Amino acid sequence: MRDERQRRYLEAMGIPLWAPRKPLTRAAVRAAEPSAPAPEPVAAPATPEPVSRAVSPPRREGGASAPPPAATPAPLPDTSRPPGGAPDIATLDLDGLREQVAACARCAELAATRTQTVFGVGNPDADWLVIGEAPGAEEDRRGEPFVGRAGQLLDAMLAAIALDRQQAYIANILKCRPPNNRDPRPEEAANCRPWLDRQIALIHPKLILVVGRIAAQALLGTDAPLASLRGQVHRLPGTGLPVIVTYHPAYLLRTPKDKRKAWADLKLARQVMAAEAG
Repeated sequence: MRDERQRRYLEAMGIPLWAPRKPLTRAAVRAAEPSAPAPEPVAAPATPEPVSRAVSPPRREGGASAPPPAATPAPLPDTSRPPGGAPDIATLDLDGLREQVAACARCAELAATRTQTVFGVGNPDADWLVIGEAPGAEEDRRGEPFVGRAGQLLDAMLAAIALDRQQAYIANILKCRPPNNRDPRPEEAANCRPWLDRQIALIHPKLILVVGRIAAQALLGTDAPLASLRGQVHRLPGTGLPVIVTYHPAYLLRTPKDKRKAWADLKLARQVMAAEAG
């Protein structure tokens, strides 16, 4: 019965039934991971000597005053804590985090154009965390990630590896829809990252499946193309959680020839999960 159900889900994806392969062992998973180069030491910048206001600036030859020293740029705001008197993000549970996200106005343009924030949906104790890019028009209207045709395909992809949507947790890099579905900007992803990091800490999944180039680059902190990110096991910085990268369902709807590659990614994710659980 299970094989027949899986056959139907694979047909919905446009993929023929696969022949199972031997699961990966923990050693094989570690061998598949890319070796991270050791960071090069960075010399600490020299501290500039303070300039007394009472001393006149030196004069150049001919009587002209030398230009004043350049002003030190103001530091970037700390986005790891909510503004004002809001509680520390690290103290929030999922319900409290959802409330803070709903009131977030860190990205003025997104806050002004959204219908509502799209926090995430699914099992808060899930072993699988699926992370996409940003809400679209229908997600913005309904307040739920991955609805419509892309959501239906994602459901079929998960079901093909015997995973029900309600068994996973699904979220996005951004909690607000960018106007006209444009790509998220780096500063927007940075503003939203503390919310996502807290979600990951609270859900504490065993594996993250990230869909789409922009989501993968933002999550892993890289500008590598999707082709080079697929087919290997990444580790989320700071947590060590395994991360598998695959195509976004919306892309697969436009480019069905790559569904077979997505199926290979899903099989890898399932093998990694089995190795992690074992």
